[in-house]
Amino acid sequence: MKRVAIPVAKDMLSKNFGQCNYYKIYDIDDGSIKSDSVEVPPRQDMLNLPMWAAQQGITDVIVHKIDKKIITLFAVNKINLFVGVAVNFPGILIEDYMNGNLKSSEQIIKEITE
Repeated sequence: MKRVAIPVAKDMLSKNFGQCNYYKIYDIDDGSIKSDSVEVPPRQDMLNLPMWAAQQGITDVIVHKIDKKIITLFAVNKINLFVGVAVNFPGILIEDYMNGNLKSSEQIIKEITE
């Protein structure tokens, strides 16, 4: 089973990881959504969010922009990141994820890695 988290601000994928109101979390098994929920992480240092996500059993996170220091922390916690994804509604993003159609912006990836 996969547990996919999408950071949400103003009902859309948050432009910057860590600056969201909540996470929309989808439980996916056998190619279909089994459940979805809204989780609000405790207010804490953004560097602790990867550990919080791991404690929630999250396997994948879809983000637009993220600090490269945090990318390493997700890797340490064995959480897959989909970076540079265009801002859109969580329902559309999870459908793209399930269909293998998530696309990363080369410009965002370049900004993060420079």
